[in-house]
Formats: sequence, C-alpha cells, structure tokens
Amino acid sequence: MDWNERFSGEEFHFGEAPAAFVRDHLGGLGAGAHVLTIAEGEGRNAVWLARQGCRVTAIEPTGTGREKAMALAARHGVTMEWRQESLESYGWPSNGFDVVLGCFFQFADPRLRAEILAGMARTTMPGGTVFLHGFSTRQLGNGSGGPRSEPNLWTPDRLLPAFPGWQVVRAEDYDAVLDEGPGHSGPAALIDVIVRKPGRP
Repeated sequence: MDWNERFSGEEFHFGEAPAAFVRDHLGGLGAGAHVLTIAEGEGRNAVWLARQGCRVTAIEPTGTGREKAMALAARHGVTMEWRQESLESYGWPSNGFDVVLGCFFQFADPRLRAEILAGMARTTMPGGTVFLHGFSTRQLGNGSGGPRSEPNLWTPDRLLPAFPGWQVVRAEDYDAVLDEGPGHSGPAALIDVIVRKPGRP
C-alpha cells in the first residue's frame, strides 16, 4: 500500500480526532509526560496528546502525513517533534520515553512486529507504560479497516511475550463501532494492551 498516496488530499483518512483508545486511556498522563507515538499517520493522536500538555515525538515515514499533521498542529496551536523515518531505521534510544504508543501499526508482519515491540520495550523508561491498540484477528470478518492478512492482525498473546515481567494493566479483545474517517468506519474487532515496565523512573 502506498501510504503517501493514501494520505494525500484534504480529507483526513482516519479523521482528525484521536482514536477512542487514546482519548480514554492516555488522557491522564499529566503535563510534561514525554510520549513517543509510532506510525503516526496524519497526526491525529500526536496532536491530541500535545494538546494535553505532553511532550510528543512522532514517527511517520510519509511526507503527506507530515504535512497534514503539521497543519493540524498549527490549527490547535501546539508543537511536537516529528521524525519522518521508517520504524525499520529508527534507533529506539534506551529509556527515552515515559510513554510509548502504537496505534494500528498493522502493516507490520510478525518479523517486523517483533522488532518494533522490542524497540518499544527498550525505549520505555523504568516505570513507564506501553499502550498498544489495533485490530484483532477476528477483524477479518469485518469491513471497517485493517489488513486482510491474518498474520498482521493481533491477539494479546501475540503482543504480551515482548514484555516479560511487565505489569499487565489491560489486555482485551473486544468489539466496538469505529467512526474514524473513511479509513476506519463500522463494526470492528479490537485489541488493547497496556503494560508497565518494572522499576522506577
């Protein structure tokens, strides 16, 4: 899929509002929390987090995504660090962030997903939290978005082994109705995983 082409045009493919998971679970981080959000697309989650007072670093390879994210941030009067690079090349600095968010990065096959999850674990500060949100393997029965490749879809058991010894705050496979622009619309099967790294910041 050509994501540069997908994000071209004026309409936001996944809407301008944050994912409901982000709004529901990351709203209480507190001003100054350093957040990394990956595969950020057109910036909807990053901009909302910046509006909550977080220090946001976003990773997204597409130029069209960056342009729309910067415009959305300007409309809301916030700033963020935007890194236009792929997750395959990102360095994942050790203990770099209080919070790491991965939302619908389901272009990643099992090999790449394992590399990304290992990087997310490494770059989370002791006592910090990883938030994961995406489509369940059950999503193949729905038409509301996501890949048509079962290995790219999630179960909690496909994600949790990347975080051995971490506190499992949430691990749910559930149904909801998405209303997130033309890209995510209708009944959906979703996965939430929230895990906290051992230790103190």
